[in-house]
Amino acid sequence: MSEKPWYEALFQDYGRTYDKEPFTQGTQGECDFIEKELRFDKSLRLLDVGCGTGRHSIELAKRGYHVTGIDLSESQLARAREKATEQQVSVEFLRHDARALPFHAEFDAVIMLCGGGFPLMETDEMNFEILKNATRSLKGGGKLLFTTLNGLFPLYHNVEAFYAESKQEGTSVCRKNSFDLMTFRDFNIAEFEDDSGNKKTLSCNQRYYVPSEITWLLKTLGYVRIEIFGAKLGAFSRDHSLTPEDFEMLVIGHKH
Repeated sequence: MSEKPWYEALFQDYGRTYDKEPFTQGTQGECDFIEKELRFDKSLRLLDVGCGTGRHSIELAKRGYHVTGIDLSESQLARAREKATEQQVSVEFLRHDARALPFHAEFDAVIMLCGGGFPLMETDEMNFEILKNATRSLKGGGKLLFTTLNGLFPLYHNVEAFYAESKQEGTSVCRKNSFDLMTFRDFNIAEFEDDSGNKKTLSCNQRYYVPSEITWLLKTLGYVRIEIFGAKLGAFSRDHSLTPEDFEMLVIGHKH
């Protein structure tokens, strides 16, 4: 076990393997949705929080948007820069902690997809800092678009069974899941193989949120309109109402 927080240990030497995970395969469709939300305005400046290997940043840059991607993992950022060079697109990739961003009203939209830092932190306060920093990075009237774990799902489903059914050969696996009803955190053991072929085991936990919590948090930060939908991999849609069948929720916040 590593002394680093699990989300830091996980993303060391994991860029190429990460890009093969099933949950990273919806980039095109997700960027289609983002473009619609931005009304195809290529003049907008976008911030991708927890950009990982840059899959959304790079795709949006290829479509003509000015994108800055930030992540805590230098390994993930190195892979992102490598991919951007290979695909001949310009994206500014910077190493920052999402709980302490240096930006102030600089971006027209902020995206945090597929985890993106939130809700991986050890405490609710840390998760809130991520939302607060993302909000501070937005210009007035800007839009925050993110996905997070749907707290309704584990009330109706066995999380460990869900991960087992989603498992594909050669990808990571979560086992020994234990969902705490008092904290809405799922504690689990993650097993995966890094890019160098080393097998690793980490103790992880993630926070699930119910829609009313997300709404209250964003209202606290000054959002005047909050919309929540079910998040389908690669097929985000305003037509998909959130239900307990959705593992993740898609949140769109409109800043005052």
